[in-house]
Amino acid sequence: MCGFSGFIDYNNLSDINQLNRMNDVIRHRGPDAAGDFFDNKDKYTIGFGHRRLSIIDLNENANQPMYFNDLVIVFNGEIYNHSEIKKELSLKGRKFQTQSDTEVILQAYDEWGEACVHQFIGMFAFLILNKETQEVIIFRDRPGVKPFNYYWDGQLFLFGSEIKTFHKHPQFKKEINLDAVVQFMQYGYVPSPKSIFKNVQKLEPGSILKFDLKTKSFINQKYWNIDSFYEKEKLSIEFVDAKAQTEALIKSACDYRMVSDVSVGVFLSGGYDSTLVTALLQSNSTQKIKTFTIGVEDQHLNEASFAKDIAKHLETDHTELYCSEKEMFELIEKLPFHFDEPFGDSSAIPTMLVSKLAKKDVTVALSADGGDEVFAGYNRYDYISKLKKIQTLSKIPLPYNTLTDLFIKNKVEAQRFKNLLKNPSSINLADILNSGFQINGLKKLFKYDFSKDIFSKNEYDNNKIDGDLSQMMAYDYKTYLLDDILVKVDRSTMSASLEGREPLLDHRIIEYAAQLPDKYKYNKGKKKYILKEITHKYVPKEMMERPKMGFGVPVFNWLHGPLREKIEYYFDEEFIQKQSIFNFEEVDKMRYDILNKIDKHYQKLWYLLMFQMWYEKWMINES
Repeated sequence: MCGFSGFIDYNNLSDINQLNRMNDVIRHRGPDAAGDFFDNKDKYTIGFGHRRLSIIDLNENANQPMYFNDLVIVFNGEIYNHSEIKKELSLKGRKFQTQSDTEVILQAYDEWGEACVHQFIGMFAFLILNKETQEVIIFRDRPGVKPFNYYWDGQLFLFGSEIKTFHKHPQFKKEINLDAVVQFMQYGYVPSPKSIFKNVQKLEPGSILKFDLKTKSFINQKYWNIDSFYEKEKLSIEFVDAKAQTEALIKSACDYRMVSDVSVGVFLSGGYDSTLVTALLQSNSTQKIKTFTIGVEDQHLNEASFAKDIAKHLETDHTELYCSEKEMFELIEKLPFHFDEPFGDSSAIPTMLVSKLAKKDVTVALSADGGDEVFAGYNRYDYISKLKKIQTLSKIPLPYNTLTDLFIKNKVEAQRFKNLLKNPSSINLADILNSGFQINGLKKLFKYDFSKDIFSKNEYDNNKIDGDLSQMMAYDYKTYLLDDILVKVDRSTMSASLEGREPLLDHRIIEYAAQLPDKYKYNKGKKKYILKEITHKYVPKEMMERPKMGFGVPVFNWLHGPLREKIEYYFDEEFIQKQSIFNFEEVDKMRYDILNKIDKHYQKLWYLLMFQMWYEKWMINES
């Protein structure tokens, strides 16, 4: 795991010092080594910077940028099957100078061109310059575990693993994308491919971006799409066989992610996903697997005791740390720096803490994210059973208000139900359940007159996918997983210079699971059915079955207590008016209603606070 940054400047104003500043600001992503490539051409200046966290082949010969013939590469991630690819390339007569996966990528690209990406099992974002053809080609992994951000204003191309690198280039214009602010307030994250800044985009997962240096033209194409696997006819397979094949795939994914020249551990929350990953690894190891858990004082949010029991049962080398509310609270100040964009998922805080804990003993930690999206684990999937009834109700010739009065009493929920009646699709259901505001509420909050089209879900509607559950899961995989979960894990682990690996996001697992019958994933109200049945082989069912708790912090208590001072400061009328983004009267009303428990959707206040803190960090204080 590493980080990189760079520029292609047609103004010819960039220099090596600017490249070094861009590179240095992401030192946390790679404290072990730094390298650069710089070339001043007649028509443009080009520079690549790299920060290395040494995981595979610790020799300095494996540092980056790396060169092969006319190719130059900067790479962030891991290719877990690089040894197998290397053997295949060696049979073709190719010679290697290192044991690194970076060199394997270079030679694979030289051998197969962009089709090389289909050989890779891993997480990756990498950029290759072909000096002969004057072309830059960029690849991002299938689910989007590793980030790639880029800025283009017609003359300057900036790129980086984190957007903060752009701030270190004097030609970067940091203009806020107000559509993105609206979307952040709705979802708690900025949906890809948008960014919080104009002219900045995130390369979408499973994509290749090609940039012709001579013509300054881009080609963006997909090489992988999850929908194509959900579109396939469901497999005709007995459950016992599906269970065996699923377990074999997950085990293979876990084994691949233990490939490392440094120490490896596992985040163990005590939930099904992390328990299964730990169990599979421990069952195949003669040594005790290192596991890590963070405990919190609030017993409604604390899973540490469950994790400890499971670690004891599996006989892992377990470390747990109970953090005070004060320790968690102090991390709030660091969120704007590490996340670059406003980010509303408060579980980033314990994720940063467990990363810091693990880093004391290991350099790599496996995280079991993705299980909910791949195997149907979210509570919101319970609504699927009600969707058919709502679809039927939508055809009844009664006023919407009458229908909502018949079934829903709560005012907010009634509005959500009314919106669903207007468009009773699985995609709209998923969107409504993930939304913080109603559109009219957002319209009042913002001075900016945004278009409702920014919330259009047409690009996610796919009538080729059969079944509401499959449609909803595919949508979650492409949205919430990508822009919330994976951002959280990448930035949190990297804040501690720790590599996070995601076995349940191995593309072979989702390609197979998407084709399984829905009832193998969601069975009569039992979520993650097949994954749970596999887990019960290793851990007794009675140890596992308990209500889903999540990995959170006491935001509600904070807003009503220690965050009061920040709320007063960031929601001050003068502060709001100077921004000229929000209507102060609506901000003040929202603050009053939530703090006085009139409006119970306290996440809205948290999102706004996260935006305000981000705004001060990057739009006021950052030079």
